[in-house]
Amino acid sequence: MPHTTAPARQLRVALAQLAPRLGDLSRNLGTHLEWIDRARQQDADLIVFPELSLTGYFLRDMVPDVALAATDPRIGQLVQRAGAADLALGFVELAAGQRYYNSALYASAGQLLHVHRKVYLPTYGLFDEQRYFAAGHRIQAFDAPALGRVGLLVCEDFWHLSAATILQAEEVDLLICIANSPGRGVQGPRIKTSDVYGHVARTYALLLGAVVLVVNRVGFEDGLCFWGGSLAVGPDGELLAEAAQLDESLTIACLDPAELRRQRIITPLGRDERLLLTIEELQRIKRRSYEHEAAPRRFDD
Repeated sequence: MPHTTAPARQLRVALAQLAPRLGDLSRNLGTHLEWIDRARQQDADLIVFPELSLTGYFLRDMVPDVALAATDPRIGQLVQRAGAADLALGFVELAAGQRYYNSALYASAGQLLHVHRKVYLPTYGLFDEQRYFAAGHRIQAFDAPALGRVGLLVCEDFWHLSAATILQAEEVDLLICIANSPGRGVQGPRIKTSDVYGHVARTYALLLGAVVLVVNRVGFEDGLCFWGGSLAVGPDGELLAEAAQLDESLTIACLDPAELRRQRIITPLGRDERLLLTIEELQRIKRRSYEHEAAPRRFDD
């Protein structure tokens, strides 16, 4: 969030927890337009939709049919509809060489600012993303005029410490994770994956000294239930807003730039981070790994 000498107003973020219809790009586009209008009526400064919100998740062989270039006029329509509000959403991105990415875009003031291609594609258990998507190769923050330095991740990316470490080095003010997380590990009224996402979000908020948003979808696909539970966490690790589980909802979270500054003064972890040490140690580990692979192997190893 911008660092200014004058008191900054609170910023309103709309967590757009919806249930897209699988493979129905036209219908989902219409739903996004409606929800953008609803969010703007509530004076949202930023509107965040879930992972693959334009298409649904278990697409399999439908991936090429619903893919859009980031410059597609249909995406441009959504960006323009957001008006003065910033916008983040998930889509299947068509890129050069007929590559398809599970991507998230961020737009501000009618302009596309950033596209993040999901780096970590889960292919275990019920997930099979590597079969249908190419993996992204970059985790990079960007500047948003109203919200400061922003990091954007997609679901599985959020579960890898390397992503958070990179974004800490990028000095993000706001970390956004858009997700399609199905309910697993139901324990009474609680869903275990929901609790874990909450723990990770709070931990990252404290260690990065940043606001963390997680926007997860709801609804059913392929016999699985997506639980929702979207949330916003302040830089002190305290919950700012949380959406209900299982139901579609538009939840407003208020972000206070003054609280971000206050927490960084109290706990200046970003200031004291030794980035060069981290780089040197990772290079040492990399060299050791290469040396191990190149070493001759004994038959009894």
